[in-house]
Amino acid sequence: MDTIILSDWLGARLERTAAEPMYRQVLRLVQHAILTGQLAPGTKLPSSRTLAEDLDIARNTVLRVYDQLTAEGYVQSTTGSGTYVADTRPDAAAVRPRTLVRANEPGPARENRAHASLSTRGRRLMGRAGVAPKQWGAFMPGVPDVTEFPARTWSRLQARLWKEANPDLLTYAPGGGYRPLRRALSDYLRVARSVKCSPDQIIITTGIHQAMDLAVRLLTDVGDRAWVEEPCYWGARSVLQSAGLELEPIPVDGEGLNPLELAQAAPHAPPRLAVVTPSHQYPLGMVMSLARRRTLLEYARQHDVWIVEDDYDSEFRYGSRPIASLQGLDDAGRVIYVGSLGKILYPGLRIGYMVAPEHLVETFRTGVAELYREGQLMHQAVLAEFILGGYLTSHVRRMRALYGERRQMLIDAITARFGDTLPVMGDEAGLHLVLGLPDTADDRAVTAAAFEAGVIVRPLAAYYSSEEVARRGLLLGYACVPNARIGPAFDTLARVIEQHMNAGAKQVA
Repeated sequence: MDTIILSDWLGARLERTAAEPMYRQVLRLVQHAILTGQLAPGTKLPSSRTLAEDLDIARNTVLRVYDQLTAEGYVQSTTGSGTYVADTRPDAAAVRPRTLVRANEPGPARENRAHASLSTRGRRLMGRAGVAPKQWGAFMPGVPDVTEFPARTWSRLQARLWKEANPDLLTYAPGGGYRPLRRALSDYLRVARSVKCSPDQIIITTGIHQAMDLAVRLLTDVGDRAWVEEPCYWGARSVLQSAGLELEPIPVDGEGLNPLELAQAAPHAPPRLAVVTPSHQYPLGMVMSLARRRTLLEYARQHDVWIVEDDYDSEFRYGSRPIASLQGLDDAGRVIYVGSLGKILYPGLRIGYMVAPEHLVETFRTGVAELYREGQLMHQAVLAEFILGGYLTSHVRRMRALYGERRQMLIDAITARFGDTLPVMGDEAGLHLVLGLPDTADDRAVTAAAFEAGVIVRPLAAYYSSEEVARRGLLLGYACVPNARIGPAFDTLARVIEQHMNAGAKQVA
């Protein structure tokens, strides 16, 4: 671009009535012209006086633009000579040729190129990612009814704490988190979950994922083996695989994971880590028997295996009392107990916890501060007040009754439509149930079709390590579905299921 016509080029693009200041507009346009090569390296810019007169703007505006361009390296100024565009082009000898993704390339081509630039574990993570595009609606599993959250109570507690504005609550968290919250949680877990712990053993995290990640980083090395349930929660699998662990899926039966059979059949050394959901297996819902629990604990003691117990929603059991934790039976300090308040209160709270064995407390405190730089003390303080005021237990009691009612309504809707043709599993606790499908039905296809129809479910097959061993079914969450919406939403889902069952039956025939 010739310097003589720079003013014309700028004048045609300046918006005199725009909210953006004139200085910002001129600076942005000149930067764009230099970066795109329209103003070539070595081009002399007009003097500030000349450009200001041509554009009919203040000279100080142009001087400010030139100063900023000089400071950022776009131009070079020489006293008595003028201002010239700097040569900022990449050194061709230093830049290795590579194939660029073209803007008009078809979607699959761009996607393949994007995946080719990922690491091996990055590609594995993307290939097995379980994150849903929507996180609310019928029948999204694992989501509580956030509209029932006692927001006024929470707001009142929060307002009081913000009014005091204690500086200690506005800085980084101390080792392990806010001590009054750790004390409140230890009291709650001892009573509600039979967890053996002191406040010092509680480590506050942003949720179960971070708690697992911390345990994996501090207790395992790349290449170590880890036992996981088959099927298991996709989030746990992603955390373990991203850390470089080799996963060994263990099929569950009516009593949960069976460590004895695998230990006898496996010719290699014991794993370094085992991740289990003993009080309510995710996603199938069975409870690990006491005999299996004791066997797993003894095996871990003898072979130095660490156990991560994910106790994700055991507060919500229907028709029976909550099952005691595995950690409460552990006398050897091999269990790391992890949990979250997201399923009880609201997922966006992002406050979870882990109970560390006493001999690992200082290690985990240092680790969580070193890796994640703790914070959210104000939220932790509000939560402590919420628990100590008795609001948590009353909220859990109220929501257990509401979720139990919705659970029964969904089961009644399933029975009315399918009778005993499709089995219902894992409905004794938690926020979801599993609706079994015939082997001829593609639960992933049903899930996609249901989503198009406005209903959210998850395919059971996605929780298995391989399609060859996967059972077919759908995870249906009922907690976040208003009572009046359960029937109509299931009618929509049932029509989708029937279409795919009929199509599958025709293919078999």
